[in-house]
Amino acid sequence: MTARDTLTVFGSINLDIAVRVEHLPRAGETQLGSDARMSPGGKGANQAHAARRFGVPVQLIGAVGDDAFARPALAGLRANGVDVSGVRTLANLPTGLACIAVTPGGENSIVVAPGANAGVCASFVTDAQLARTRLVLLQMEVPFAQSLRLAARARERGCWVMLNAAPMVDAQIPSQAVDWLVLNHVELDQLCAARAVTGATPTGRALQLALLLGVDVALTLGSRGALIAGRDGRCLAQPALAVDVVDTTGAGDTFAGVFGAALVAGLPEPTVLRAAVVAASLACCHAGAQVAQPDRQQIDAAL
Repeated sequence: MTARDTLTVFGSINLDIAVRVEHLPRAGETQLGSDARMSPGGKGANQAHAARRFGVPVQLIGAVGDDAFARPALAGLRANGVDVSGVRTLANLPTGLACIAVTPGGENSIVVAPGANAGVCASFVTDAQLARTRLVLLQMEVPFAQSLRLAARARERGCWVMLNAAPMVDAQIPSQAVDWLVLNHVELDQLCAARAVTGATPTGRALQLALLLGVDVALTLGSRGALIAGRDGRCLAQPALAVDVVDTTGAGDTFAGVFGAALVAGLPEPTVLRAAVVAASLACCHAGAQVAQPDRQQIDAAL
């Protein structure tokens, strides 16, 4: 019998072009930046990379274009041991591209051109790949209908499914479609507005949303850390690690990837949350997304 020891990421692959700016551009403003940097990115790729750095087997399912951006977009994943054999090359579409402006304080503004990510299909994932999968990790940078289709198929085959509802392209997430929902405070507000959920605190709203959707919620709160709000009413909070912030790009992806990897590794829930928060905090200490992600040894040392 095949061991279910793998985290399968179904998601986006981009090449990131980041520019340092004094402040985020306003509407109609042209700003001279500095220190332009090209690096691999995309929420799916970033999360797969973070999970592999934590030490569990990871396979990434997605698509790139038949162009010069494809190779550098996948280079970091290959170098760190992510299985990219399930990544398709779509000759009629370009590789996804993200343009990122980053301030000295680490704030960022991102514009994404999906490219080949728009052509990703649930059928790219084979039954053999699901057979060795413990958890499927989804985001919203590939067609959401395809993600939901894969979620249903994966759960029928005994896999856990986690959705990082970012970027929020569709607030109509069906009830009980996934096991875990990873949100930041903005995405929480968007989902609560769509479901008419009200509450005085993010914790209260997250608990209501978890009960309403029949999922467990992992809510990231930036410098305040993160919390788990369970469908059974349980609540667990973890403060962020105190760090000097350089760049917050990819911190949320680091959280999601490590959270999923720690679940696959069988760690207890409080440790899962602590590891993900610490990893996201450490990722803010360096510029870039994948290149800033810590490994298991660094996470354990900080813990």
